[in-house]
Amino acid sequence: MKIKIVVMVAIFTLVSCKNEAQTSVQPKLTSNTETMNKENIYQFKVKDLSGNEFDFASLKGKKILVVNTASKCGLTPQYKDLEAIYKKYKDQNFVIVGFPANNFASQEPGTDKEIETFCQLNYGVSFPMMSKVSVKGDDMCEVYKFLTQKAKNGLQDSEVEWNFQKYLINEKGELEKVIEPRVLPTDASVVDWITK
Repeated sequence: MKIKIVVMVAIFTLVSCKNEAQTSVQPKLTSNTETMNKENIYQFKVKDLSGNEFDFASLKGKKILVVNTASKCGLTPQYKDLEAIYKKYKDQNFVIVGFPANNFASQEPGTDKEIETFCQLNYGVSFPMMSKVSVKGDDMCEVYKFLTQKAKNGLQDSEVEWNFQKYLINEKGELEKVIEPRVLPTDASVVDWITK
């Protein structure tokens, strides 16, 4: 009889310890998820078209429009509109950061130097242009992982649909809005966001 009682007490103790251990793990997982949702774009450093380091932390307090670009796309004339809104609002804490990408129908085949020459000669681009990256797939750059994954940006999952998709980042470095490729940079949905 004593042996049965001892065995039952031992089993009860083991079960209750196991339940306590499982309960104590849950809050830690939740807090890690919350931390992930608080990432912002200021953590990233990339290279620009000239090979110089570009630190997103230097843009703190500004609204940022991040756009993937291409030189041989039907949407390439959007460079003109991007430059127009950049010139108009750059003194109002607004900046555009372009990322050339060759992910769609090989429409950005050039080298960084060729891209830089093309942008300046054809559209007078003066906003910051980064070195060519991948914006989707296994080799997606870290900035675009942040922009497209809710677990990192805290807002939404998205996929870059085509060249000239726009990501709007607020003054705290947080993703606020995703604008599809065919929507012009001069559209009210973009301009109203810049000026609000």
